[in-house]
Amino acid sequence: MKASDPVLAGTGLVAGYHGRKVLHEVSLQVAAGELLAVVGPNGAGKSTLLKVLSGNFDPWDGVVKLEGRPLHEYDRRAVARRLASLGQESVCAFAFTVMEMVLMGRAPHLGALRLESARDVRIAREALQRFDLLPLAARAINEISGGERRRVFLARVLAQEPQVALLDEPTAFLDLKHVVEIFSCLAQLRAERAMAVVATMHDLNAAALYADRVLLLKEGRTVGCGRAEEVLTRENLRLVYETDVYVGRNPATGAVAILPAAR
Repeated sequence: MKASDPVLAGTGLVAGYHGRKVLHEVSLQVAAGELLAVVGPNGAGKSTLLKVLSGNFDPWDGVVKLEGRPLHEYDRRAVARRLASLGQESVCAFAFTVMEMVLMGRAPHLGALRLESARDVRIAREALQRFDLLPLAARAINEISGGERRRVFLARVLAQEPQVALLDEPTAFLDLKHVVEIFSCLAQLRAERAMAVVATMHDLNAAALYADRVLLLKEGRTVGCGRAEEVLTRENLRLVYETDVYVGRNPATGAVAILPAAR
C-alpha cells in the first residue's frame, strides 16, 4: 500500500434489505488522518453505508478495501485491530462499569487468555481522560446519562486504537460543550495517529466546520462528494432536503453556514 492510497475505500456499493435497494452504486474513499462527513436526510442510506464499510453487512455489489485489500480477505480479528465502529445505539443490557466498557475496546489486541495487561488499562484510562470520563470510571453504564454513555462508547472506540473509525452520529445526545470537545479530540487523534474517520451527521454546520470532505446522499445515491463549499450548495440542499435554505459563511470561522430560508 502506497502512502498516497486511501486507507479505506468503497467502490460501486449496492446494498439493501429484503429485496429493497438502499444504496445505489455509492463510491467513496478516505485517507489517513482525514474526516469524511456523510450527510443526508433520514432514509438516505447513511447508516447502511457504515455497516457495509465495517463489514457487518455484505453489499450486493461493489467492494470495500481496507489498506488496499478487499475487506473480506481479512479475518474479523484483523479487521477489529484496524477498524472500529460506533452505531447510533449506546445501550447496554448488562451493568458493566464505565471502565469495563472501555476496556472492551482492547479485546482485538489481547492474547489467548484474554487478560488485560497494565498497558491495556493505561490505554483505557487515557481514553476516559480524553472524554472527561475518569470520575465515572467505577459507575455502572446504565446509571449515567445518555450523553455520558455516548462518550463512553466513543472512548471505547479510542481504546481500540483503530486506523479507521466509523462513527454513526457520534455527537448524538451531546450538549454543545461536548460536541466541540469530541470534534477537538478527533482532530487531535487524526493529527497524532493519522486515524481516518467516516462520520454520519445530521448537523450540516458541524459537517462544514469540522470535516475535510462531505459526502451528500439522497435516497441512497451520491449527490456530491468534496469540500463543503462544493457540495453543500443551496441547489444541492434544496434538491436533497426538499426545502429552501440560506447558504452563507460563518463570519468567525469562514466555514459554510446553513440556515432555513426566511419564510
